Amino acid sequence: MSAVAIEQPDPTLLEAADMISDRLSGHRVEIIGGQITVTPPASGAHARSLTNIMIPFLAAGLHGEQSQVLQAVGLWLPDGPYDFVIPDLAVVDADFEEHKLEYSCYDPAVFRLVLEVTSSNLSDDLKKKPAAYAGAGVPVYVIVDRTNQKVLVLTDPSDGEYRVHAVRHRGQSFTLPESVGAAVTLSVDAMLGPVS
Repeated sequence: MSAVAIEQPDPTLLEAADMISDRLSGHRVEIIGGQITVTPPASGAHARSLTNIMIPFLAAGLHGEQSQVLQAVGLWLPDGPYDFVIPDLAVVDADFEEHKLEYSCYDPAVFRLVLEVTSSNLSDDLKKKPAAYAGAGVPVYVIVDRTNQKVLVLTDPSDGEYRVHAVRHRGQSFTLPESVGAAVTLSVDAMLGPVS
């Protein structure tokens, strides 16, 4: 009697991402532009920046009946069959749970704002994600660039890119566009955290 080899089909990107996520507990696994990206767990400084950023959103009443302020909620991207991202922070419509698509990710139409605090994946946040979020039609993308000590506010998405780029530096404050749902003024110093 001879053994018969049974071929196993290659996993889909989504299945591969799931396997990586299972093996690397605490890491953030995303698929952007058909490529799997893996980000290690956040540092304390990253987490502190994120908490400081959330406070004005909560104070403006954005976590209530009309909208929710959420950390690490999946956004399903329209570009590929399995593409999704997990922004550090998002402001979404309050009924976002009614718009769940795949892999615990939600329709980009419910996202009013996404925000990333840079870490080891700086090039993803500055290059890959602007195209992904603009292509999904997210009205506002904020990048807290701790490496270069600035905050970028990207707005007016069209044809896979943000047409308006505003750069904010230490010592400045700015108010987010009304599309977020409330007047939210942010301090660049608070967002970036202490100078190290």
